[in-house]
Amino acid sequence: MLGLISVLRLRSVRRGRSLAFLVVLLGGLAGPSVQAQEGATARPNIVMLFADDWRWDTLGYAGNRIVQTPNLDALAARGAWFRQARVTTSICWVSRASLFTGQWMARHGSPNPEPIPTPWAETYPGLLREAGYWLGFVGKWHNGPFPGDRFDFGTSYMGQHYMTLPDGTEIHVTARNERDALRFLDERPEGRPFCLTVSFFATHAEDPHPDQYLSQPESAPLYEGVTIPVPATATEAHFRALPPFLATEKNEGRVRWYWRFDTPERYQRYMKAYYRMATEVDRTVGRIVDELERQGVLDNTLIVFMGDNGYFHGEHGLADKWYPYEESLRVPLIVVDPRMHPMRRGHVNDDFVLNVDVAPTFLAAAGIPAPEGMQGRDFAPLYLEADPPAWRQEFYYEHPTVTNRERIPSSEAVVRKDVKYSYWPEWGFEELYDLRADPFEEHNLASDPAQAGRLAELRAALERLRREARGSRASPR
Repeated sequence: MLGLISVLRLRSVRRGRSLAFLVVLLGGLAGPSVQAQEGATARPNIVMLFADDWRWDTLGYAGNRIVQTPNLDALAARGAWFRQARVTTSICWVSRASLFTGQWMARHGSPNPEPIPTPWAETYPGLLREAGYWLGFVGKWHNGPFPGDRFDFGTSYMGQHYMTLPDGTEIHVTARNERDALRFLDERPEGRPFCLTVSFFATHAEDPHPDQYLSQPESAPLYEGVTIPVPATATEAHFRALPPFLATEKNEGRVRWYWRFDTPERYQRYMKAYYRMATEVDRTVGRIVDELERQGVLDNTLIVFMGDNGYFHGEHGLADKWYPYEESLRVPLIVVDPRMHPMRRGHVNDDFVLNVDVAPTFLAAAGIPAPEGMQGRDFAPLYLEADPPAWRQEFYYEHPTVTNRERIPSSEAVVRKDVKYSYWPEWGFEELYDLRADPFEEHNLASDPAQAGRLAELRAALERLRREARGSRASPR
């Protein structure tokens, strides 16, 4: 059965939906393998695939008809795809700290790329290693000096797409991610559960480089002859409609827009380069999954693929992330869990699952109680149970000031399915969007007298959620 899935994984991304149906159908007919039934009773291995600057719809499975991600699409088809996954802070180092701790920034206290203040013994890597897991980390750390002594196998690197190894060999950062991940799997001790976090630097741009996204030579033919659609909101008018302190040339999102998207030619060039790097990550994911299958442990390995933050592809006249708009908050999230019944494969969920939920989910799968200060929730019941539990209907978004209030100002938001309220404390500015009628956040209703009651309720909700984020354990809303 797994061999057939491996073949299907290599098929065209444009058949992602039919692939999902076929895998569910075949899985249901075949039933779980003996290995899967036996493995489900043991502590699962855990593989966390964390991709940088990868927004939710950079997936063929999400309906993107251009990007080629066949391996990730195959994972979604045999697992669960969380269509409304979000992050609580849309910036690299804070999102990583929240991933490891299961805490909002207001709780873990890491608004800068420095060591995470939360005790290591209260993070998912620390707790899993204490419980006997063989612990590995590969790639981008970005939370102060890399604590290599806390891992059984650890390598950390970021910032460049190409680097030179000590032996003089030049290697691409994604190729090194792959090499190191496979080395971890090859060297791990048999008979012991393992946890490997692969923290990709791609698809993050190499910001100082004039070419921004430097893919590998074999990817050069990808996307040639293709025209990438430009978002309808990628206009000068949409940029001018932003809050006045964002609609300036000092706004870092606008600065980087000039680097990448300010002309039609540049837009096509850099979007294709961005997609090439995404496809390279997808290839590496496929090779990691193939190695797990070759070693006979795939049926007892919990795999999660997630982005650390969303990404503007020119929407609102912006590039990069940071600001509390949907393009910045929304990320891909795919889970393959050995406990999942074959008939539920290809499950699509529309709950607000957050980056802070990953740590308690890993711990629960390993039978380890989450520490009291871990604010996220185990989200596995959402795809394991026929009658899933009630889930949060809103969440608190927060972002620190980076450099100064004109470059990247701080922001907060209450995010719900039907409405979003954002507050920019350094500017005393409010935004209110009716997401049902205005999903692309084009019409700020904060000054509309007819919205006064709704605005007052959301202001109170922001204060309440802010207090909860600073406290010990968040509400399960």
